Amino acid sequence: MIERDLKGRGIADPRVLAAMEAVPRHLFVPERQRAAAYDDRPLAIGEGQTISQPYMVAVMAQLLELNGTERILEIGTGSGYHAAVLARLAAEVCSVEIIGPLSARAKRLLDRLGITNVELKIGDGFFGWEEKAPFDAILMTAASPRVPEPLWRQLREGGRLIMPLGAAGQAQRLVRIRKIAEKQIVEVLSEVIFVPLTGAIQKVPR
Repeated sequence: MIERDLKGRGIADPRVLAAMEAVPRHLFVPERQRAAAYDDRPLAIGEGQTISQPYMVAVMAQLLELNGTERILEIGTGSGYHAAVLARLAAEVCSVEIIGPLSARAKRLLDRLGITNVELKIGDGFFGWEEKAPFDAILMTAASPRVPEPLWRQLREGGRLIMPLGAAGQAQRLVRIRKIAEKQIVEVLSEVIFVPLTGAIQKVPR
């Protein structure tokens, strides 16, 4: 996986590669899926959710430009795999998941692996985690047609937000948004397909 799907496709950050190599991805997928755990494709994890393909996890982690001192907000804990990777790249990871059983399962696994710098919360990712703000970087693992305003407020000046931008069933783009003088400086990176962010975002007027 590391050689073929990551290095072979342009992932060059040595810290990201080391984190991806260290985290046992097969533990984060259902047993029936474990033979495919290191294939470069998303896999179902239950509750209508998926674990992203390894390449996309690595791409998003590399785009965060982490040096190991940051506090990160992750929206969409899912299986906990992405949080486990980020835990090796940042000082603190705060991860929010709207589906309770997924969050509970992720906590058990992260505890089993001895990962102590990830804190999980069951809640609506649209609202972020106000008590833990500000964040040096925010990673959204679900698509939204716009940047949720609470997340923007919780991002530190000079911080970056990585997210799939777009609505369900429509074209989505992976973007990196930097917060410079309170303005959104947007880089469009690639076309992607992610599950949609659920909860309050669906009630916000367009």
